[in-house]
Amino acid sequence: MIQPDENEVPPEIIHNHRFYPYFKDCVGAIDGTHFRVKVSKEHVARYRGRKDFPKQNVLAACTFDLRFTYVLPGWEGYAADGCVLDDALEREDKLKVPNGKFYLVDAGFMLRDGFIVPFRGTRYHFCSK
Repeated sequence: MIQPDENEVPPEIIHNHRFYPYFKDCVGAIDGTHFRVKVSKEHVARYRGRKDFPKQNVLAACTFDLRFTYVLPGWEGYAADGCVLDDALEREDKLKVPNGKFYLVDAGFMLRDGFIVPFRGTRYHFCSK
């Protein structure tokens, strides 16, 4: 596991007037993604999500320079991102959020200490024409 320097503000934030000082305490972003997997026939139903094939939910945390700092694979395809995050925070080799810092997460996660979720109903992605 890569441990980012807790006291250092990432250059991607400190050198951007849109992000600094608002995100100076942000250490990275977390999201879940699904991978297609092969499992035994008796376990296929547990790993099937909204698609017709089995998949695995993988939680990953990364820094602003795209370095992975935490990866938790192995969850069944139907598992919600929030459940996987709960497990990541409770296990022996748990995801650690430094005191006074936070991660950015998407709307699939709950708002809680150390994690900032976007406001519902607000557009954050704008396409240029």
